[in-house]
Amino acid sequence: MKNALLVVIVITFFGCQTKENKKSIPAVYAKYVDNIEIIRDDFGVPHIYGKTDADAVFGLLYSQCEDDFNRVEQNYIWATGRLAEVEGEEALYSDLRAKLFMTQEEAIANYENSPDWLKKLCNAFADGINYYLETHPEVEPKLLTHF
Repeated sequence: MKNALLVVIVITFFGCQTKENKKSIPAVYAKYVDNIEIIRDDFGVPHIYGKTDADAVFGLLYSQCEDDFNRVEQNYIWATGRLAEVEGEEALYSDLRAKLFMTQEEAIANYENSPDWLKKLCNAFADGINYYLETHPEVEPKLLTHF
């Protein structure tokens, strides 16, 4: 339960193709793109409509990357204990804290033991970021080229 809550919190801290471009969308992303609509209001706030929760998570991450990909990547790097790879030695204690909370092996085991509905949300989270990177080749990540 604690891990499920952590995933939901991470998801909350973290638009899409036009119809003309949908022909070139890989199947892994097309299943989302066909089922979501992202509408930005007058203040630029994205309102995401999806047929499923996973569709909404995909759209949320895609739109968050549109707004500030660097922050999305930085949060992910920090949460996974890899900050020193980007910021240097001064971030070692931050990485240690993250590793004490949960190791990569524990995270993988938790994912594998999660119910299908939660796995779908986690996959949609990563797919939203990966789709953004695929459709924005001008963006140069600091560390992670695939989530």
